[in-house]
Amino acid sequence: MDFGSLPSIWLLLLAFPAVTAAYTIFAMAGFGAVFISAPALAQVMPVATIVPVLALVDCAAAVINGLKLGRKVAFDEMKWLIPLMVCGSLVGIKALLVIPAKPMMYALGVFVIGYALYSLFIPPRQGEISRKWIVPFGFFGGIFSGMFGSGGFVYAMYLTRRLFDRDAIRATQAALISFSSFTRVVIFAIAGIYADLHTLTLAIACLPAMFLGTWLGHRITVSMSREQFLRAIYCLLLVSGSALLMRAWFTVG
Repeated sequence: MDFGSLPSIWLLLLAFPAVTAAYTIFAMAGFGAVFISAPALAQVMPVATIVPVLALVDCAAAVINGLKLGRKVAFDEMKWLIPLMVCGSLVGIKALLVIPAKPMMYALGVFVIGYALYSLFIPPRQGEISRKWIVPFGFFGGIFSGMFGSGGFVYAMYLTRRLFDRDAIRATQAALISFSSFTRVVIFAIAGIYADLHTLTLAIACLPAMFLGTWLGHRITVSMSREQFLRAIYCLLLVSGSALLMRAWFTVG
């Protein structure tokens, strides 16, 4: 079936629940929107369209999160994570051209699942790891962003063991993702992708679902304790790791 021939109203009706769920998770955890929404959106629009559309929506979501949680951002962590993320992303893009992605996805998926299960049974304490761990987590988060389009779960592993305030975790995580999304938007704009009005229209059409999801996510998080919040993060990591394994399974080569 040619989903591209569907009337726009049906495309929006199918995409709305996926985008709402994705940004509910994003507002709660500061990452995960791509993992939740992309598989569903891929059923109603080309994959090549999904990434630039979600990059624009991510930027809008980041502005909302910034208005709500901007004061909570851990800038002492950000000032190290961003340069490491940029360097790692460059390495990841290069690695994508020379290293088979499939075994990397399998290895990362198994690691993330193992880490999430370990953390669910042995919850982390704030300050459990030292600042020196920011180097491998920041660098490899950038590598996975460059290779797979998402490294948010790697930063979450570090931040949940460094910061006590759940809002600081969410705000810092969202700030990192927004920086990454803004970078992608600039690259896509330079490449002329947003010259296609269809892409811009889809992004604008996704905004109501993003607003609803962000509102729901903030409402849910307010009622959660730090322990409940961390358990939600680790459950999302389980989903992310499983999604990577599934993606590897269906990847050719």
